[in-house]
Amino acid sequence: MHLHPRHISIKDFTYHLPDERIARYPLAERDASKLLVYRNGTISESNYRHLPDFIPAESLLLFNNTKVVEARLLFQKSTGSTIELFCLEPGDNYPDITTAMLQKKSVRWKCLVGGAKKWKEGALEKTITIHNHPVLVQAHKLEKSGDSFLIEFEWDDDSLSFAELLHAAGVLPLPPYLNRVAEEEDKQRYQTVYARHDGSVAAPTAGLHFTPALQQALASKQVQQQYVTLHVGAGTFKPVKSETLEAHEMHAEFMDVPLQLIEHIAHHIETIQKPVIAVGTTSLRTIESLYWLGVEVLQQPQLQPAAMHVQQWAPYQTPQAETSTVAALQALAAWMRTNALERLIVKTQIIIAPGYRLKVADALITNFHQPQSTLLLLIAAITGDNWRTIYNYAMEHDFRFLSYGDGSLLWK
Repeated sequence: MHLHPRHISIKDFTYHLPDERIARYPLAERDASKLLVYRNGTISESNYRHLPDFIPAESLLLFNNTKVVEARLLFQKSTGSTIELFCLEPGDNYPDITTAMLQKKSVRWKCLVGGAKKWKEGALEKTITIHNHPVLVQAHKLEKSGDSFLIEFEWDDDSLSFAELLHAAGVLPLPPYLNRVAEEEDKQRYQTVYARHDGSVAAPTAGLHFTPALQQALASKQVQQQYVTLHVGAGTFKPVKSETLEAHEMHAEFMDVPLQLIEHIAHHIETIQKPVIAVGTTSLRTIESLYWLGVEVLQQPQLQPAAMHVQQWAPYQTPQAETSTVAALQALAAWMRTNALERLIVKTQIIIAPGYRLKVADALITNFHQPQSTLLLLIAAITGDNWRTIYNYAMEHDFRFLSYGDGSLLWK
């Protein structure tokens, strides 16, 4: 029996990542990136253009179609100093991110404030030009909670949604480890080609390697491609600062999955019996969360939609649920029908760490992650101690690391 993930020591999940191995910029062509393939303890090397060669026909590939928003807003004070507001997630009075993004005239958002000490009182103001019209934007500090603030934004053009305002006034939030400001090219390259729903402050980076041509090549091989939505929060970059996982609070992220897709995944596993492959750790966390939500409604059929939430340690409560994947997904779908829900919009805090057994996914397509991160723990959950061999191989064979780097296909 594995150590309970609460007691995992994070320093056991580190490796030396030299600065020059971090990909500062993407390759000119998305699908030219290298691909490491890990299966049954063996490693081979290819590139993304040949991905269809490694995926069986009739497999189900699940992508995250969230869209990165220009979440950094810069305000200049009359004194000349700059205050940065980094929009993390909407205030608790909105049911989901999309609703908050569509607000007109004003919205409340939880933000990190860069230069908070310089912002004593009063509103921050800036004027931006949208469609040749000046728009006055104001930010009011309402309250502090943890390391963030609840900010109320107001703007004097009631035809504009908050999403449109961010697109016009905000800056794309590149990962901090790139150590550079966002450039014009990043607007297109730090976004997947299939991004649809505004709401992430970080790209689901495994998807950055996919092109329409690659997706067409997969379709030609009868590989099914479906989409979930999980809005990636800034917590994805939050290093584990505690010695063990117990004291690390996993960030909560909104996921949005249609009822039809949940039924489709259950049908696929039960009747087609070909692999389910998650493109990216966010897609993986979403589909694994579906399993635990199914277990939850089996245990509490009367559960109200507002009470649905995947807690960080839910998968590790003993005894670990032995519900079959199909039974859990079917129960979740039935519960949604009972509650007249076409889409499941809930928050998940699931942490996937060594000791976790994948319930829905058979494989993961993903980039190479930071030392001592929850993402590296997720890799170790899939590959066991072989994560070291995989990362050593990538280091010795000139793979590029992190968001704009190369990637891997890892089979459980």
